[in-house]
Amino acid sequence: MHALAALPAVAPALGPQWMDPTYLLEQYGGAFFWIAVAIVFIECGLLFPILPGDSLLFAVGLFVATGQVHVNLAVAVLALCAAAFLGNVVGYEIGRAIGTPLYARDGRVLKKKYFDQTTAFFDQHGNKALVIGRFVPIVRTFITVVAGVSRMERRRFFTWSAVGAVLWAAGITLLGYFLGQAFPWITDKLEVAILLIVAVSLVPMVIEFVQHRQRAKAVAAEVGEAASDIAESATGPDRSS
Repeated sequence: MHALAALPAVAPALGPQWMDPTYLLEQYGGAFFWIAVAIVFIECGLLFPILPGDSLLFAVGLFVATGQVHVNLAVAVLALCAAAFLGNVVGYEIGRAIGTPLYARDGRVLKKKYFDQTTAFFDQHGNKALVIGRFVPIVRTFITVVAGVSRMERRRFFTWSAVGAVLWAAGITLLGYFLGQAFPWITDKLEVAILLIVAVSLVPMVIEFVQHRQRAKAVAAEVGEAASDIAESATGPDRSS
C-alpha cells in the first residue's frame, strides 16, 4: 500500500481539501513542493489571509524526512524562506501604492478589522512585529501592508522581514523534518500535529486579547475612580464658609 493511503485527511478538521497537505501531495505529487512555495508567497504578500502556511511548512519538512517529497532539505528551506520574504516585499509595495483605498473599502476578505488589529499589533511591538507577526495567522498577511501604508523605511522593513522569514519558514520546516526523522509514525498523526501547530500559532492572539481586556478593565477602573472622586467633591460639604 502506498504510504499516503494511511494518512488521515486533515481537511475535515481544518477546512476545504486544498488546505490539506496530504490531499495536495496525493493530487499533485512532485509538484506539491512548488505549490507549497506558491501558497507561502501568496499568504505573505497577496492579501489572502486564510491559507495553510504553518501546516504546509511543517508538512514539507515532514514529507522530505519521510521520503515522500524528493527535494533537498537545504533547497527546500531556502526556497520557502525566499517565498516568505519576497511575499512580504510585494505586500509592502501594495501597501505603499494602494493600501489606504483597500482599508477604506472594507471588503468581504480584506476587512477593516484585520487592518485595525494588525495596526494595533504593529504599534505595540514596533520592529519586532515583523518577526513576531510571522507566527500569527492573518497578522502575517496584513503586517506588511500596514508597514507599506505607514511608509516604513524600506531598509528597516527588509531587514526585519528577512529575519522573520528565516525564523518562521526555516524554523517550522526544520521542526517538521527533525520530528519526521525522530518519530516516523508522526506521519500517521499528521492531522493532530497540524492542529497543535495551529493552536500554538493562535497563542499570541490569545495573549494579546487577554492583555487588551486587562488594559480595558484597568482604564475603566481608573475612569470609575475619577468619576467617583468628582462626584464626592461636587456633593461634599461647602467649605467656603
